[in-house]
Amino acid sequence: MSFANRPARPLRIAAFLALAGLAGPALAQNPKAKPAAPTAPAPAAPAAPATGGMAQQQTGPQTVNVKSEPSQTEWTKVCGKDQASATDVCYTTRDFVSDQGQPVLAVAVYDMKNAQQSVRVVRYLLPLGLLLSPGIRFTVDGQQATAGKFAVCFPNGCFAEAGGVSNDVVNAMKKGTTLNVSVQNQTQREVTFAVPLAGFGKAFDGPAIDPKVLEEQQKKLQSELEKRSDDMRKKLEQQNAAGAAAPATAPKP
Repeated sequence: MSFANRPARPLRIAAFLALAGLAGPALAQNPKAKPAAPTAPAPAAPAAPATGGMAQQQTGPQTVNVKSEPSQTEWTKVCGKDQASATDVCYTTRDFVSDQGQPVLAVAVYDMKNAQQSVRVVRYLLPLGLLLSPGIRFTVDGQQATAGKFAVCFPNGCFAEAGGVSNDVVNAMKKGTTLNVSVQNQTQREVTFAVPLAGFGKAFDGPAIDPKVLEEQQKKLQSELEKRSDDMRKKLEQQNAAGAAAPATAPKP
């Protein structure tokens, strides 16, 4: 769904939304905008990054505690309008990383309204290496689970979503402490991402982010990503240089 006056896209999940053509999940009367059918992901990193101090059996359930992406200190609400269906679309989103700072997942809760109806959708950007057929399920503080399905995968991650989410689920997220997102990895091991919900309700019910503030967030994120990439490149160059020098300095037999 394209926006005539599309706001700038915040952070990682928004970039994928734009790439996938999923910037605005369709309302019921606009079926042509449905996401693509599930696609098998390419081989990649395991579903759950390692977290320090978490001892788990390799065959048992695993819980991964995530934290906010450093450049996004709060949940971000972005609003726009789809002119084709006269639909007002807002989504409240946040990126999360592991204890080591590696991207783990992103969450976006959509609130879409037009003259005919109001629809809410919860969408996740998840790592590769997950079983697609079981889909996902998520709960708030151990309450009743909501099921979701994978929609599409890219080389960098997979989208899963639950459409037509009830007001009760969204209200639970507003008042809740932890959003638990459960999936299965390639060994059928259940992995649950524990996502902190602090600040979600305030952002969801509050005003949309100022475009200028959003632009500054994007610039900051881009700068940090470039710095991380540059640091990684330098480390690889140093490792390669050390490896090449080792044979030359090795003692002769």
